[in-house]
Amino acid sequence: MENEVKLTKLAKCAGCGAKVGAGVLAQLLGDLKVLRDPNLLVGFDKSDDASVYKVTDDLALVQTVDFFPPIHDDPYTFGQIAATNALSDVYAMGGEPKLALNIMAVPKDMPSGAVHELLRGGYEKAYEAGAIITGGHSILDDEPKYGLAVTGFVHPDRVLTNSGARPGDVLLLTKPLGIGILTTAAKVGMASAESMALAVRLMTTLNKGARDAMVKYRVHACTDVTGFSLMGHGLELAQGSGAELHLDTGAIDLLPEAVELARQGLLPEGMYRNRSFAEAYVDPGGVELARQDVLFDPQTSGGLLIAVDPADADALFAELKGSVPSAQRIGTVEAYRGGKRIFLR
Repeated sequence: MENEVKLTKLAKCAGCGAKVGAGVLAQLLGDLKVLRDPNLLVGFDKSDDASVYKVTDDLALVQTVDFFPPIHDDPYTFGQIAATNALSDVYAMGGEPKLALNIMAVPKDMPSGAVHELLRGGYEKAYEAGAIITGGHSILDDEPKYGLAVTGFVHPDRVLTNSGARPGDVLLLTKPLGIGILTTAAKVGMASAESMALAVRLMTTLNKGARDAMVKYRVHACTDVTGFSLMGHGLELAQGSGAELHLDTGAIDLLPEAVELARQGLLPEGMYRNRSFAEAYVDPGGVELARQDVLFDPQTSGGLLIAVDPADADALFAELKGSVPSAQRIGTVEAYRGGKRIFLR
């Protein structure tokens, strides 16, 4: 059939595992001047999920862009995953997606039916989020890539960033970890069909439910866990907040097979980049190396990491249980004492 194309065979990297490493990215952006504007509430200098610009006293724009090479062979599924991932950055800032533009690169010989299915997947997820895709831009490329530039709305006084966590806050997570390891194993036929079906369900689940729940409570910081892994994004949250994180690894939900695959060495290249960036700031305690690997695993369309006031933690945790794939209470934020930023137990 015309649409039968193995997309992952056309790409060297998959999903958010293709991201430039956080350490390299920081160096590339390090000496760029940031235009000062009192209405720019969040810019790229903050290592946050999206930029935020105040328009009026009641309205701020949240803007983000995200795209990547195929993480699934089916074009429709790939489109859904890429769109879900791009929309997530707006949710992480506490915003609501409103407008989106397609960003697409396709090989010149890619079947038109496959391109249509890719776009259909993206459109359907954007509409599920309540956003309208109004156009976009496409180019020819040997490797297919797809994603969205997304604009959302948020009240200027209710913007969530990754730098507002306070000592005593409780850390909640809304999706399991292990996507990068599973998709790496799938390329060589070593991930079960059941685990991959679960992974796809997670990657195509919007973080809308998590966002809609958390904005009702005193959440001090939030970030989505994607290509830089729980450790990388957690480190950015800890550094931005001037704090340290204490994580109970036994409370972190790991995808079936992920730890065993990590023990066998089936690890994505992005895991090693994340280790290079964050490992020096992590005290692993007595946690098994393979379980650590999953914590450094790049996630595609992962969940939200939320730092919530301890007085609201129980209520938010209970509400998340009915609105996210996996509500997890994984640790606390503590005052920074110098040295390491993340402590595992």
